[in-house]
Amino acid sequence: MRLSAPVRGGPCWAELGTSDPESAQRFYTRLFGWRHETDPRAEAEGYTVAHLGDAAVAAVTPLYQEAQPVAWNVSFAVADADAALGQVEAAGGRTLAGPTDVFDLGRFAVAADPGGAVFQLWQAGSFPGAGVFNVPGALGWVELLTRAPQQAVAFYTTVFGWSVTPSRRYPQWGLDGADFGGMVTMDDKFPHEVPSHWLPYFAVADVDDAAATATRARGTVLMEPVSPPEGPRIAVLRDPQGAMFGVHRAADEA
Repeated sequence: MRLSAPVRGGPCWAELGTSDPESAQRFYTRLFGWRHETDPRAEAEGYTVAHLGDAAVAAVTPLYQEAQPVAWNVSFAVADADAALGQVEAAGGRTLAGPTDVFDLGRFAVAADPGGAVFQLWQAGSFPGAGVFNVPGALGWVELLTRAPQQAVAFYTTVFGWSVTPSRRYPQWGLDGADFGGMVTMDDKFPHEVPSHWLPYFAVADVDDAAATATRARGTVLMEPVSPPEGPRIAVLRDPQGAMFGVHRAADEA
């Protein structure tokens, strides 16, 4: 990701919904060095923001609905959440929740693309999103895994105005010349029960060390560290509660 701050249409925040917030906080503190602050207001329902130094980088929340899966969710910045939901539906997506005002922080909604991948919309108020990107422990890349790649390209370029760098292996999403994510076509190697989804990648100083640390903290390595052609070293991990996420070497991303 070459984006260095939240920009309209780009990824601005990552949020973990988990069955055990306290255990998740301990895991990510060990892995990324995060410091957590839980909003004391009852209306916040345990919403906890993770920090690197003074910069907010992500959130950890309890599961708010019975059917909600344990998962990382990616938010994209929009100027108007209500209008953006209209564009989502016009392009073949669905509204799943909201829009809802979050104190004076902003306005929030949950949607799904035509292939079923869930994402979030964030209309900033006093809170624009992550305070830092691409440094160890911060969001550095987002990846769409989908069984409907052509639909996905049509949908996201329409709704957010993204560019697409063509590639048979790994198309990349961008805004104004800054790539911030990619797309993987889910083939028969992916279990049928795994839905299309967005996967956040967090920057780390050493991918191999991060994978080893995650294992010691009772996480799982789903994809062993690898160095793809013309890309940073990466790995895909799963936390002890079951949420999947990626890590990439920070020094390899300009």
